[in-house]
Amino acid sequence: MDNIQIRKYREEDAAAVKEMFTMGMSEHVPASFMHLLKQPPAQMLLMCLFCALITSSKSFLLPVLAVTLLLAAARQFVVYMFNRYIDTSLKKDLNQIGETYLKGKDSCFWVAECDGCVVGSVACLPAERAPECLELKRMSVRRSHRGMGIAKALCRTVASFTRDRGYAAVVLYTSVVQTDAQKLYEHMGYQKTREFVAPELAAKILNFTLFEYRLDLHRD
Repeated sequence: MDNIQIRKYREEDAAAVKEMFTMGMSEHVPASFMHLLKQPPAQMLLMCLFCALITSSKSFLLPVLAVTLLLAAARQFVVYMFNRYIDTSLKKDLNQIGETYLKGKDSCFWVAECDGCVVGSVACLPAERAPECLELKRMSVRRSHRGMGIAKALCRTVASFTRDRGYAAVVLYTSVVQTDAQKLYEHMGYQKTREFVAPELAAKILNFTLFEYRLDLHRD
């Protein structure tokens, strides 16, 4: 961590932050695809399709081909969903970070810089569902710089900012497939407080669970 600097976001960081966020979210596609395949409706559909085709065609090759094509289509669907989420996130706040995070006294956006390159980011702002809390958002660390304590330092930065502003706790939301993130937050003292399924229809069908975590801050 000697050559890592955590500082407030500047406009010239925009491209690096958006690239890092996009690459980080895309890494979750394989885990999300496997999560889809573990769901009973998906397994039932594949089994019924295979059995129906092998019974009607009296051939083993056709059912295998059909299931393979269906799996390829399912993976493309997962890719599409992540791309849509990335586009929504860019439009919602990452295309105007200064406007969203740097104008209010109770919000901020930081980057971790190493040798002049942005290698991590995190943000916070007042939580919509918990007025006494700030919400940690947009945590991301480049794959090449993971395991160096950057994510922990970014978490501590948000906690310190939240405490200084007089808020009682930090909250955040992560998904069922982000297991490394869950381990990090739990290691940092966050407690899982709620589980719920994302409101989108596709998320409900796929049982794409979201977790709410909370870090209570003890002030002197």
